[in-house]
Amino acid sequence: MSDSIYESKWEEFITECNACKNCELREGASNVVIYRGNRKASLMIIGEAPGATEDEKGKPFVGRSGMLLQNLLGSVGLTEEDYHICNIVKCRPPENRRPKPNEIASCKRLLAKQFALVRPKIILLCGSTAYEAFFNEKAAMHACRGHFAEKNGYSIMTTFHPAYALRDPSKKIPMYDDMMLVRRKLDEMLAQEATDS
Repeated sequence: MSDSIYESKWEEFITECNACKNCELREGASNVVIYRGNRKASLMIIGEAPGATEDEKGKPFVGRSGMLLQNLLGSVGLTEEDYHICNIVKCRPPENRRPKPNEIASCKRLLAKQFALVRPKIILLCGSTAYEAFFNEKAAMHACRGHFAEKNGYSIMTTFHPAYALRDPSKKIPMYDDMMLVRRKLDEMLAQEATDS
């Protein structure tokens, strides 16, 4: 696919996201929060939903939890060029509540299109809502975090949501460990890709 066609597809996708009224979340949101980072990143990071700062600025993970996530990623040498960040839902739920199943379902089609455009190799799920939306099962974080699962050709790691680590700072160390695993896996995949080519 040529760069111009790829850019055109992204513009169509952004227009579709901004026009979406598939659930009631759009009515109360100031902005549709689509992504930040690299459109062709090998690592895709998925959170739960935009918060107040994200809704105001129109970008995911730019509040306090986003700063923590950025610091953790930076501590293992990852920059915005290395990842693409989005959320399970693209509009802020009222009072930052957890998105409802019907809201998650309404946004899944857009998330699937986003996957098809970015084509990541690794997916990092932040928190139980992202895990449950992706795997369609309840998350026991002690059981699902800290290791890779393979699904539909993706290597998927689950970690704590950074907002949870802000409430319980003891979770920052296991989050850092998860980031290190992601970094190593990413390096291995890119090295293998270079060898294969």
